[in-house]
Amino acid sequence: MSTSPSTSPSPATPSAPRFAALGMVVADMPAALAFYRRLGLDIPADADTAPHAEAALPGGLRLMWDTHETARAIDPDWTPPQGGTPTGLAFECTGPAEVDKLYAELTDAGYTGEKPPWDAFWGQRYAVVQDPDGHGVDLFAPLP
Repeated sequence: MSTSPSTSPSPATPSAPRFAALGMVVADMPAALAFYRRLGLDIPADADTAPHAEAALPGGLRLMWDTHETARAIDPDWTPPQGGTPTGLAFECTGPAEVDKLYAELTDAGYTGEKPPWDAFWGQRYAVVQDPDGHGVDLFAPLP
């Protein structure tokens, strides 16, 4: 029997933290939630006026949004990130045509297209659109 520490990951224990949520700070809660509803997330309508909102994701994770005011209530010195994309999310589509369709729907609705759909060298149809706060949102699907 070896007494050396194991190099393989151990299963989570009751005292170990569990990755459970992704959080984003947004300038305009209703605008941000409208964007993510277009991507199929189930977000209650009354969340538009709340300082914090959440949506359950497949697999047990949650996506959470807080207003700038909420971020400042937690940390009075908080300021929005300047330059670059502060957070990036990726949504898998049902196929390459769905990437093109969803990108067109979002940009036609006035959201900023960062990168129109293209066939990426890694074997996916890919596009990037920005949510109302400039977060890059990737849309992708495997190529046939």
